[in-house]
Amino acid sequence: MRTKAEVLSELRVMLRDIFQAKAAGETHSRLARAHGYVDGYMRALLETGTVSKEELLGIVASEREKTSGPAIRSIDMMSADANAA
Repeated sequence: MRTKAEVLSELRVMLRDIFQAKAAGETHSRLARAHGYVDGYMRALLETGTVSKEELLGIVASEREKTSGPAIRSIDMMSADANAA
Protein backbone atom coordinates (compact mmCIF):
# COMPACT_ATOMS: atom_id res chain seq x y z
CA MET A 1 0.00 0.00 0.00
CA ARG A 2 1.34 3.41 -0.96
CA THR A 3 1.52 6.20 1.57
CA LYS A 4 -0.47 9.41 1.29
CA ALA A 5 2.74 11.33 0.58
CA GLU A 6 3.58 9.01 -2.33
CA VAL A 7 0.08 9.32 -3.79
CA LEU A 8 0.12 13.12 -3.55
CA SER A 9 3.59 13.25 -5.04
CA GLU A 10 2.35 11.24 -8.03
CA LEU A 11 -0.62 13.60 -8.38
CA ARG A 12 1.71 16.61 -8.38
CA VAL A 13 3.79 15.05 -11.16
CA MET A 14 0.67 14.34 -13.23
CA LEU A 15 -0.61 17.89 -12.78
CA ARG A 16 2.79 19.40 -13.56
CA ASP A 17 2.93 17.36 -16.79
CA ILE A 18 -0.51 18.62 -17.85
CA PHE A 19 0.25 22.26 -17.14
CA GLN A 20 3.59 22.06 -18.94
CA ALA A 21 2.01 20.32 -21.94
CA LYS A 22 -0.68 22.99 -22.13
CA ALA A 23 1.92 25.76 -21.96
CA ALA A 24 3.89 24.04 -24.72
CA GLY A 25 0.82 23.96 -26.99
CA GLU A 26 0.07 20.25 -26.89
CA THR A 27 -2.91 19.08 -28.96
CA HIS A 28 -6.38 19.17 -27.47
CA SER A 29 -6.92 15.41 -27.71
CA ARG A 30 -3.77 14.62 -25.74
CA LEU A 31 -4.59 17.23 -23.09
CA ALA A 32 -8.15 15.95 -22.79
CA ARG A 33 -6.92 12.40 -22.26
CA ALA A 34 -4.42 13.54 -19.62
CA HIS A 35 -7.10 15.58 -17.85
CA GLY A 36 -9.30 12.47 -17.80
CA TYR A 37 -6.59 10.45 -16.09
CA VAL A 38 -5.97 13.14 -13.50
CA ASP A 39 -9.69 13.69 -12.87
CA GLY A 40 -10.17 9.97 -12.28
CA TYR A 41 -7.17 9.83 -9.98
CA MET A 42 -8.44 12.76 -7.92
CA ARG A 43 -11.94 11.29 -7.77
CA ALA A 44 -10.54 8.02 -6.43
CA LEU A 45 -8.57 9.93 -3.79
CA LEU A 46 -11.72 11.75 -2.71
CA GLU A 47 -13.93 8.65 -2.68
CA THR A 48 -11.46 6.65 -0.62
CA GLY A 49 -11.13 9.50 1.87
CA THR A 50 -7.40 9.80 1.25
CA VAL A 51 -7.64 13.56 0.76
CA SER A 52 -10.19 16.30 1.22
CA LYS A 53 -11.52 18.58 -1.50
CA GLU A 54 -9.63 21.49 0.08
CA GLU A 55 -6.34 19.57 -0.07
CA LEU A 56 -6.87 18.79 -3.75
CA LEU A 57 -7.73 22.37 -4.57
CA GLY A 58 -4.56 23.52 -2.82
CA ILE A 59 -2.40 21.04 -4.71
CA VAL A 60 -3.90 21.99 -8.09
CA ALA A 61 -3.50 25.70 -7.34
CA SER A 62 0.12 25.33 -6.26
CA GLU A 63 1.08 23.26 -9.32
CA ARG A 64 -0.73 25.67 -11.65
CA GLU A 65 1.11 28.58 -10.02
CA LYS A 66 4.48 26.89 -10.58
CA THR A 67 3.78 26.67 -14.31
CA SER A 68 1.64 29.74 -15.03
CA GLY A 69 2.70 32.11 -12.28
CA PRO A 70 0.54 33.50 -9.50
CA ALA A 71 -3.10 34.33 -9.93
CA ILE A 72 -3.93 37.92 -10.68
CA ARG A 73 -5.64 38.28 -7.33
CA SER A 74 -7.03 36.18 -4.53
CA ILE A 75 -10.73 36.24 -3.79
CA ASP A 76 -11.79 35.96 -0.18
CA MET A 77 -15.06 34.01 -0.11
CA MET A 78 -16.32 35.94 2.91
CA SER A 79 -15.90 39.30 1.17
CA ALA A 80 -17.41 37.89 -2.03
CA ASP A 81 -20.48 36.74 -0.09
CA ALA A 82 -20.80 40.13 1.60
CA ASN A 83 -20.55 41.94 -1.74
CA ALA A 84 -23.20 39.73 -3.27
CA ALA A 85 -25.70 40.51 -0.51
